[in-house]
Amino acid sequence: MDGGERKKRLQPLVDFIQQKVDSKQKTNLNFICTHNSRRSHLSQVWAQVASEYFGIANVNCYSGGTEEMAVFPKVMETLSDQGFNIFKIADGVNPVYAVKYDENALPIIGFSKKYDSEFNPQSEFVAIMTCSQADSGCPFIADAEKRISITFEDPKVSDKTPEQTLVYSERSLEIATEMFYVFSQIKSSLCHRN
Repeated sequence: MDGGERKKRLQPLVDFIQQKVDSKQKTNLNFICTHNSRRSHLSQVWAQVASEYFGIANVNCYSGGTEEMAVFPKVMETLSDQGFNIFKIADGVNPVYAVKYDENALPIIGFSKKYDSEFNPQSEFVAIMTCSQADSGCPFIADAEKRISITFEDPKVSDKTPEQTLVYSERSLEIATEMFYVFSQIKSSLCHRN
């Protein structure tokens, strides 16, 4: 898919966020993928960072799945390699991570959960489908204001191969690029300086 097609695919998310900013409402983004183990976490983290970078206030990013598994360890390793501070705050079959992108920022909490988990918003959010399986497998998300499909190829295809580190890094940077593009398009009163 070329850049123009991709920008068209991202436009509904730009429009949703802009409408929330214009009406001075919170923007709750819930990134959803089947297992909430890879793409949805990368999207959650990069969207939160991009909103902060562009000074878009009142943005809260979440992730969830149609099933609960665990964050795939390579995801946190990739984010760490890309400059984030990662702290495991709970062990077990579904570890909980704190992801910090700035020493003074509130950490982003990452762990696998269903999209309707009590940890996530129960209403007034947009559901962003990051994988085609979740997109086709979730035709209806109760209480979502809107449902948007922004799918990414699963880096899982590289698991247990020599290319794994490269593929996860590329997927993370692809998601980062798109989230930074989305938030670069938002016009905020904080961004207008004379």
